[in-house]
Amino acid sequence: MKPNSATKVISTSHFVAKFYLDYFNERLRIDDYRGNIGKIVEAIRDVVYEEKFSKIIFHSRPEHWEELLSHGYELEAIFSGFFNGSDNYTMSYYTENARRTSNVWIKEDEILTGVIAKGKKQEQKPTPSYYQFRRATLSDSSKLANLYGSVFQVYPTPMGNEEYVKKVMNDDTLFYIVECNNEIVSAASADINKHYNHAELTDCATLVDHRKYGLMKELLMKLEDELRKEKIYCSFSIARALSFGMNAAFYQLDYTYKGRLTNNCYIYDNKLEDMNVWVKDLSQ
Repeated sequence: MKPNSATKVISTSHFVAKFYLDYFNERLRIDDYRGNIGKIVEAIRDVVYEEKFSKIIFHSRPEHWEELLSHGYELEAIFSGFFNGSDNYTMSYYTENARRTSNVWIKEDEILTGVIAKGKKQEQKPTPSYYQFRRATLSDSSKLANLYGSVFQVYPTPMGNEEYVKKVMNDDTLFYIVECNNEIVSAASADINKHYNHAELTDCATLVDHRKYGLMKELLMKLEDELRKEKIYCSFSIARALSFGMNAAFYQLDYTYKGRLTNNCYIYDNKLEDMNVWVKDLSQ
């Protein structure tokens, strides 16, 4: 049985590249590279043919994205400041029409328009005193896994598994949680890349009965404070394009919409979904 994912470094006389083989989401991602772009593209074709992936994601430097266009890749999003201040031009390539085609793109555009029309100046109701915010520790891993298992039927990573939660906590991912009556009712994380000094705000989950108090926005702000302490200034998130609430939260926190990733991952209810990219410069 294959694992959910694996990392593979390919090194030749022409290039070195780090491939992330995402079996669960049926995609290949190039996270890091140097050398000959054309030779990397050839290596990608070999891996995709062998593994039957239907989407390729290439995290490209600004000087290489146009060359990838000439190989049939298309620009889906720009992560500003991703590579120690330099932008990541996220290029994609599809091997199947079904993976390339989104049936809800116009609806997602309408949601985005609605988010922007709603504006950023939203009256924030005071959070009830029975909610307690704090940074999570390893001892919270079991309760965190239970939260994610309750909120998401399907998730791109196995966050419903306690051991996996412990692993990511040990791998430079910090979690902030909200407790009510000694139970975790909301959580979010910052997945920090210390090599390129960026962080993804992710794993956002709130139990249904606790979604009317703006807990997630407050969690995200606390994570931003933690990132500034770590001298991490590139903060981004990838939100379900069909979720008005999550996209509104990032817009109201001054994140900038930077593109949409088509049929990017399995999330929420066992189908591939488009994901909106939101980016913020925390140094401002």
